[in-house]
Amino acid sequence: MLDFLNDLNAFLSDLINGKILVAVLIPLGLIFTIWSRGVQFRLFGSMFSVLGQGFQHETDQPSSFQALALSVAGRVGGGNIAGVAAALAIGGPGAIFWMWIVGLVGMATSYFECTLAQLYKQKEPNGDFRGGPAYYIKHGLGKKLGGVAPVLGFVYSLLLIVTFGFAFICFQSFATTSSMESAFDAPRLWSGIGLAVIVSLVIFGGVRRIASVAEFVVPAMAVFYALLGLFVLVTHLPQVPGALATIVTSAFGFNEAVAGGIGIAIMMGVDRGLFSNEAGLGSAPNVAAAAYVEHPAQQGMVQSLSVFIDTIIMCTVTALIILLSAQNYFGVDDATQGVLTQLALGDHVGDWAEYFIAFALFLFAFSSIMYSYYLGENAVDYYIPDNMLAVNIYRFIVVGFVVLGATVSLGDVLSFSSLTMGLLALVNLFAVALLFPVGLRVMRDFDQQRKAGVKIPVFDADKFDDLDINKEAWQLTERPSRHPG
Repeated sequence: MLDFLNDLNAFLSDLINGKILVAVLIPLGLIFTIWSRGVQFRLFGSMFSVLGQGFQHETDQPSSFQALALSVAGRVGGGNIAGVAAALAIGGPGAIFWMWIVGLVGMATSYFECTLAQLYKQKEPNGDFRGGPAYYIKHGLGKKLGGVAPVLGFVYSLLLIVTFGFAFICFQSFATTSSMESAFDAPRLWSGIGLAVIVSLVIFGGVRRIASVAEFVVPAMAVFYALLGLFVLVTHLPQVPGALATIVTSAFGFNEAVAGGIGIAIMMGVDRGLFSNEAGLGSAPNVAAAAYVEHPAQQGMVQSLSVFIDTIIMCTVTALIILLSAQNYFGVDDATQGVLTQLALGDHVGDWAEYFIAFALFLFAFSSIMYSYYLGENAVDYYIPDNMLAVNIYRFIVVGFVVLGATVSLGDVLSFSSLTMGLLALVNLFAVALLFPVGLRVMRDFDQQRKAGVKIPVFDADKFDDLDINKEAWQLTERPSRHPG
């Protein structure tokens, strides 16, 4: 029976991630890009100024920068370090090229899904905001789909809590404890217990404590890791063009002996690309909705930038660190995949790198678990609104899964999470595609205000009376000090 379930899981995962998602994710991202006139490219420079506005924060809700830090926490870490290693091991260098493609078109997808999450966010009695795919499915598609919309929102939330609230937490715990075992010979179980204790200290403080911790931990580690990667690239500058050429040629099957064929490269690129940057998955919108911003499009821009940071910068750095090392990566087993990046860094800068990566992975995975936990909490709140008993029970379950992740197999976790992640993406992409005209309308409202000379566009909920949005969530943006010029 167990073998049958494993075979069924492998078949469905290959069908959804290797065929259906390839046929949906990239074409839909291209449609979003074309119809928005390349929103991720024409507003790229403005993304940094919008992000900077988050530092002049005047409310108790998480800022746009804190939401970015928390979403980057989920994307950078296990997905960028262990996830890229897994992509190289199974799909070869060509998988990295398809991760780039998924990332670039995914910037547009992320823009619209996070803009919609802000648009349809709900204000909680304690003043916090909640939102995400389940909410824009329920409130945005209620008129179109009728009674199907709440059911679809229910299904999405169930997949969300299974994928992030459980499976991804196990993955992050596995990646961290494996790294600690390799670097310090620390038993995985005890490392998992230590990680669980630290996690519990934060998640029981709620989303504001999570956002505050991520705001400091994530940028520091991401910048330090990027600088270390830059050092490797500079010291191996003559070999970098060759490594990049290998990535491109392998992507099209020109180097199949290494890449394992174009089909595997594309499948792993889409699968690991989606796992790494999460564009289209609907996970980041849950965090994006929690932030206070003056206009929904602002958070769409910030989250689009998050995808760029993750895929084009961090994943490329990790891939080149491995490709430029003496480490054999293609076809290595699960255990080796988990520590491949730190072994490669050890080749470049010495054995101390193994300790650094173990420490970095610990912090990255810690913040990623915070992110995954919050997504699960959002799903719990969707089922049982404002019920702290249900939330606290979920928190204890999460702590248990952190410990469990220290003892499981990476292959089992990735196999199961790949299937649920693919289903999660399909449900979300279906909703975003149907709500795309609404997303365009919000984007054009932002563009028109900018064109009229408004430095910081403000969302006027009264202009969108025909939509089922929570106007109370936008009362904070009614500030008379916002004038054109």
